[in-house]
Amino acid sequence: MNPRERGFLLLVSHLGNPERKVLTMAQLRNLAGRIQGMEPPEEERALTAADLEALGYGPEMAGRISSLLEEEELLERYLLRGRRMDCIPVTRVSGAYPGIVRRRLGLDSPGCLWVKGDPAMLASPSIALVGSRELRPENGAFAREVGRQAAVQGLVLVSGNARGADRIAQEACLEAGGRVVSIVADALERCPAHQRIAYVSEDGFDLGFSAQRALSRNRVIHALGRMVFVAQARLGRGGTWDGVTRNLRLGLSSVACFRDGSEAMAELEQMGAFLVGVEDLQDLGALVQSMQNITLPGWEENKVNMETHLL
Repeated sequence: MNPRERGFLLLVSHLGNPERKVLTMAQLRNLAGRIQGMEPPEEERALTAADLEALGYGPEMAGRISSLLEEEELLERYLLRGRRMDCIPVTRVSGAYPGIVRRRLGLDSPGCLWVKGDPAMLASPSIALVGSRELRPENGAFAREVGRQAAVQGLVLVSGNARGADRIAQEACLEAGGRVVSIVADALERCPAHQRIAYVSEDGFDLGFSAQRALSRNRVIHALGRMVFVAQARLGRGGTWDGVTRNLRLGLSSVACFRDGSEAMAELEQMGAFLVGVEDLQDLGALVQSMQNITLPGWEENKVNMETHLL
């Protein structure tokens, strides 16, 4: 890990201490802008409170930033614990950080993604699958086919490892020889190592499950998948509904919902989603072509990438 990545982690990661008052992405961006106009120090060293006050910060904020940067020992202990669990950090300034997430989420993109598995999977062409925990049989069959077709057509499947649609699709993808990026809301260190799964967690590798973490990781799933498939949703309720409607409101990616005749899917179609059936999954390249008039931010670039890979 280079000094820039270490500095980034020191400023934005709790490093196992939830009381650590880290910088927000907006504060970090402000700091980066101020540093750009700063004369570099004669020797290589961390920024001091005096440096920061010279950049226009008040004594309190200057002291807070310099204190964060001084906790090198805490950082080293945390990194060592992570390595023992095969968990590695991919910060927003790391080369392996998925550019699609950074572009789509902007300042809302996670400062650090911890990965247990191959981080190269984060840059591979991918589709995402979301859905309810309790599925009707036909909706479960749709989730299963999305996972299987991702494997057959050489795409990474992105999902959330939750009971129901997520795990059905993930298991189908793995059974067909595919690869999975699983964005978890539980402690990453406890995920079982698997050659074809990259488990991913925000902020830390040792954070336990919480409803807030489950909701927060939805934006990463929607931003990382070039196209998001919805197996089932409850109208106006639940994490799937919240994640999909936020995606459609912000235009993170294209959304394809299973045509199950439900009120929820009809409402999502009115909001900009596409309705598809199992038969439409046989050629994802053709499905991309059929959505060529979509004007979501970043879609054209992602569509070209998928078409290059799929056709």
